Amino acid sequence: MVKHASLFSQLIALFNRHQFYSLVVKHKAERYAKGFNSWDQFVAMLFCQLAQAKSLREICGGLACCIGKLRHVGMKDAPKKSTLCYANAQRPWQLYRDLFYQTLATCKTAVPGKHKKFRFKNKLLSLDSTTISLCLALFPWAKFRRTKGAVKLHLLLNHDGYLPTYAYISNGKKHDVTIARIVPLAPGSIVAMDRGYIDCALFWRWTQEGIFFVTRQKDDRQSCHSCHMQFDNRQMRSVFCCLKTYLWLQYDS
Repeated sequence: MVKHASLFSQLIALFNRHQFYSLVVKHKAERYAKGFNSWDQFVAMLFCQLAQAKSLREICGGLACCIGKLRHVGMKDAPKKSTLCYANAQRPWQLYRDLFYQTLATCKTAVPGKHKKFRFKNKLLSLDSTTISLCLALFPWAKFRRTKGAVKLHLLLNHDGYLPTYAYISNGKKHDVTIARIVPLAPGSIVAMDRGYIDCALFWRWTQEGIFFVTRQKDDRQSCHSCHMQFDNRQMRSVFCCLKTYLWLQYDS
């Protein structure tokens, strides 16, 4: 029995091994595997993310430094660089996609109920994106600028427990509004976002679907003013911020 486990092993313990191997069988991830199994690959790549390792050498070297503690996370030995590289290239990525949604469902059930005094009756969501830099020599498909590579992560965050409900990874040149048009939103939701998502057609569609939204004014006052007039004339129920600071406007239907 482990009385003093490391933080990494405590984090690994949150993942159900039985459910993980059920996904391995479902996707046939170890069909031709001999020694390096999918669990070892998962632990190695999770260590890569938490340790912010930049190369296979850092991953394998970091795990080799704590060889005596690997049994606490279900590994026997640290992987070789060539073995880990081959597993990342050949094994199905769908396994970890399903693992993500499975873990997300588990976290949602563990989220405590609302106990704060200040809260919205409707579901509050935040929509934003961030650019992740990549090495253009290693990822030529992620061309962002002449000498730089990047992808963009678009994320919809649910404030009930601060868990993501939707994530989309695109190339670095994809505009935020393009992804916002395909984000699934339930009627009655309140979406908070920055001025990069200002689009009259999108706001009009959300208004018809009963979705509330909050944003900020652009430097170009004329474009914001035209949006305000459009919603005011049609007297649609919506929330729109038309000032430099956040301002709630509600129109009776």
